[in-house]
Amino acid sequence: MFRSGKVRIFLALGIALFSLISYYMKRQDNPVTGETQHVDMTVDQEIALGLQSAPEMIQQYGGEYRNQQDQDRVERIGQKLVASSLPENQPYKFDFHLLADPQTINAFALPGGQIFITYALYSKLQSDDQLAGVLGHEIGHVVERHSAQQIAQQQLTQGLTGAAVIASYDPDNPTGSIGKAAMAALIANLVNMKYGRGDELESDRNGVFYMAKTGYNPEGMIGVMEILASSGGGRQPEFFSTHPNPENRVTHIREAIEELNQKAVMP
Repeated sequence: MFRSGKVRIFLALGIALFSLISYYMKRQDNPVTGETQHVDMTVDQEIALGLQSAPEMIQQYGGEYRNQQDQDRVERIGQKLVASSLPENQPYKFDFHLLADPQTINAFALPGGQIFITYALYSKLQSDDQLAGVLGHEIGHVVERHSAQQIAQQQLTQGLTGAAVIASYDPDNPTGSIGKAAMAALIANLVNMKYGRGDELESDRNGVFYMAKTGYNPEGMIGVMEILASSGGGRQPEFFSTHPNPENRVTHIREAIEELNQKAVMP
C-alpha cells in the first residue's frame, strides 16, 4: 500500500511537471502588439475556429437581427474602429454581428475576429460612442488573443487537476479523494477566472484607445457600464457571467481616459 501511494505521488508529480513545462514552452509573439504570449494556436487556426463556431453562436442567440440598417450600423462602426486603430497588415478577419436575442444582454468575441452583440444590449445603447465602446472592447479580446491564452490555460488546468486527482486518490476512502479532487478543480477554476478578469480590464483599456483613435468619445464606455449596472432587474445580465462588475471597471476606464488626456497635452 505504501509503495502504491509513492507511485501515485511520483506519477502525479510527473504529470504536473509535464503540464507546466508544456504550458511555458508554448510561446508566440503577438502579430499586432508584439507581446510574447503563452498560446498554442496560430492566427490562421484562431480565424478558422471563429468562422467554424460563428454559425452555432448565431443560432444559439436566435439568428441575425433582421433589420439591415441596424446590422449595417454595427458593421460600419466595428470596421471603422479596426481600420483606424489597428495596423493595416494586421492578420485578423473581423466581422460584426447583431444577434436577434431580445432578452440576453451580452456581447462577445470568438477567436480570429468574429464579434457579436445581442439586440437586448444594442437596444439599450444611446449613441454611436457607446456602441463603439462595446465593439472596441471585443476587438481588444481578439487582438490580445485572450481566447487562445484561455485555451492554453485550460490545458494547463486540466493537467494539474488530473495530477491532483491521482495524488489524492485513496483506495480505502474513494469518496474522500473525490472531495479533494473537486477542491483542486475549484481552485484551478478560480485561477482561470482571475486571468479572465484581467483580460476584461485589458480589453476595456484597449477599447478606450481604439475609440479615441477613431474619433469616438471614450466616455461612451462609461455610459455602457452605467447601462449594464442598471439593467436586468431581478435577472442579472449574461454579460456579468464573464465580465467583472461594471462599477469595478469604471475606475480603470477613467484611468485609461486620463492617460489619454495627459498624452494629448504633452509637448
